[in-house]
Amino acid sequence: MTPRRRPAAALAVLALLALTTAGCGQGGNVSTVDVVGTATASPTGSVVDGEVIFTIDGVPDVVATVASGLATPWGIDFLPDGRGVVTERDSGRVLLVTPPPVGGNGTTTEEEGKVVEVGQIPETAPGGEAGLLGVAVSPAFASDGLVYFYVCTDNDNRVVRARLDGDRLGPTEPILTGIPNGRIHDGGRLAFGPDGFLYVSTGETGDDQLARDRDTYAGKILRITADGQPAAGNPFGTAIWSWGHRNVEGLAFDEEGLLWASEFGDAKADELNRIVPGADYGWPVVEGKGGPAKYTQPELTWSTDEASPSGLAYAGGYLWMAALNGERLWRVKVADGQVSDPTAYFAGKKDAPGEYGRLRTVVRAPDGRLWLTTSNKDGRGTPGGGDDRILLIEP
Repeated sequence: MTPRRRPAAALAVLALLALTTAGCGQGGNVSTVDVVGTATASPTGSVVDGEVIFTIDGVPDVVATVASGLATPWGIDFLPDGRGVVTERDSGRVLLVTPPPVGGNGTTTEEEGKVVEVGQIPETAPGGEAGLLGVAVSPAFASDGLVYFYVCTDNDNRVVRARLDGDRLGPTEPILTGIPNGRIHDGGRLAFGPDGFLYVSTGETGDDQLARDRDTYAGKILRITADGQPAAGNPFGTAIWSWGHRNVEGLAFDEEGLLWASEFGDAKADELNRIVPGADYGWPVVEGKGGPAKYTQPELTWSTDEASPSGLAYAGGYLWMAALNGERLWRVKVADGQVSDPTAYFAGKKDAPGEYGRLRTVVRAPDGRLWLTTSNKDGRGTPGGGDDRILLIEP
């Protein structure tokens, strides 16, 4: 493992954090991670009774490469056994990735994880930003074996599911069809919430007015059952949970069960939003903060050259947001529904690229660490050695 890496800054957060969450930022599986409270500038850890115990100091350290040589990895979620299900946008491949082994002292070895192709999603029609996007493992995977995918087809965007049996993915079954598609702004993130429902982010496909139309699923966040029906309690009696979005590519639930979303702006501001059912987030009338009071304000904004955000995860009291154009990982403190102190990591110096290039997806693994993907083969980046990669981060 030879990823580029900056020395970690010494930032101490002296707190004992016991994290018991439903899966990673994508939703899914239950795991317990014990975190010791002595902050250090270097990743350390141990394994006790099969659990990884390490220090969360708020400074993300790259400790290993999970996998390399991938082609635009887009979605990640985890099976109960800790293996990651990974989608590739343009190939339509579904990969099963075993994490790198961990030694008895908690140090991850330099050996990469094992990557196995378990199938392809045949409906995938790649092009531009479209293709095979998000993935979510059923909360009942141990009994139903189901994995859910967001896929762009020739005719629409849709949510499909398939049974994963060992290392083989079965045929797909569509559960939600007719989402408008485009070569840009297809949304695509999936996440099971703590309520057991599936949350789906969509984009407005480059047609701004679709975000204002509640008769279409473009430019929305949807909330559906595992069978694709509108979830009970949805504000409009349809699958729509919130609306007025441009292009949401990140969804994450914090430890209080609040839903957060990262959203691409146009030329003015990218956004981090706390999602309230039925709320209108204003696109295209408002971009960033301001505008009439009837539009829900973002919690934080960035210039588009600092962010262009995609994946979003929650771990250790922080939201972690991967930035494409910004080529950095943002850390945002979150408590009681409020966010503060946005801090960037892995960014380059002025007029220089970031350490790892474009960053697409960040998720919390069952062991409490983060998996972070590069996206340098997406047609807009400059691939480096080993790209695209999944990096293992101790937050």
